[in-house]
Amino acid sequence: MNNKIIKIQKKKNKSKIVSLTAYSKNIAKILDKYCDIVLVGDSMANVLYGLNNTHSISIENIIQHTISVKKGVKNSLLVVDMPKGTYSNSILAKKNAKNIMRLTKCDAVKIESNGRNFNIIKELVKIKIPVMGHIGFTPQFKNNFKIEGDSKKKAIKLLKEAKNVEKSGAFSIVLECISPLSSKLITKNLNIPTIGIGSSSHCDGQILVTDDMLGISGFYPKFVKKYAFLDRIIEKAVKKYTREVKSKKFPTIKNFLNG
Repeated sequence: MNNKIIKIQKKKNKSKIVSLTAYSKNIAKILDKYCDIVLVGDSMANVLYGLNNTHSISIENIIQHTISVKKGVKNSLLVVDMPKGTYSNSILAKKNAKNIMRLTKCDAVKIESNGRNFNIIKELVKIKIPVMGHIGFTPQFKNNFKIEGDSKKKAIKLLKEAKNVEKSGAFSIVLECISPLSSKLITKNLNIPTIGIGSSSHCDGQILVTDDMLGISGFYPKFVKKYAFLDRIIEKAVKKYTREVKSKKFPTIKNFLNG
C-alpha cells in the first residue's frame, strides 16, 4: 500500500487529519505545506464552473485539473473524486479509475456510496487502486441537503453502511453532514479514519472546500468557517487597478520590460 496512505491510517486516534480541496497548481502548492490530504473534488462544478450541482462535471475536467494540482503536491496524499456516472458498474469504474490514476499520477480516488455500490470499491481495490469512501449527504445521489443520522435508528443504519465501505477495502471514509451522534458512533467502530465535513469534531479529520473557507465561493452553510474574506481583498485590488488605469497612473515607465 502507498506509504502516504499508511501514514494517514496511522493517524487514527492519534492526531487529526487535515484536508482541503484544490483545483490548480498554485493553490495546491500552498496546501501541500500543511495538509495531509489534498482532494481534487467534483465541487469544482459549483466553485469553478458555476453549475447548480456536481452531476455534470466531466472526467476530462477532473483529470485536467488534477494534472495541474499534481504539479504542486509533493507531500500530501492526492485524492481525486470520480464524477457521477463514471463508476456505475465495475467495468466502467475500473476503466475510468485506471485512466485517472495513469494520467494524473494521483494516489487514490474517491467514490460516493449509494448504499449499493460496495462491490465497486472491492473491484477497484482488487486491482490495487486505493479508494476513499463517502457516506451521509452524497451530492451525486441526493438532492436534499440535510443532516443524516439524527436518530439512533438512522445512526445504526449509517454505521452499517460505513462498515460495508470499510469491508469493501476503502482506506478511509468521508462523513458528510452526519449528526454528532452518528459520526461519533461510526468513528469509534471503524478501523479506518473518518474525514468529516459538517459532521462534528468526533471524526478523525476534517475537510472543507478551500474556496468556501477563504470566503470566495458564495456558498457558506453553517458548517463552513470563513478563515479569510478574500472576496473583499480581491475586490479592493480590482477597484484600485481600475482607478489607476482610468487615471493613467498605470502603467508607468517602471512597468515596461525595458524601462
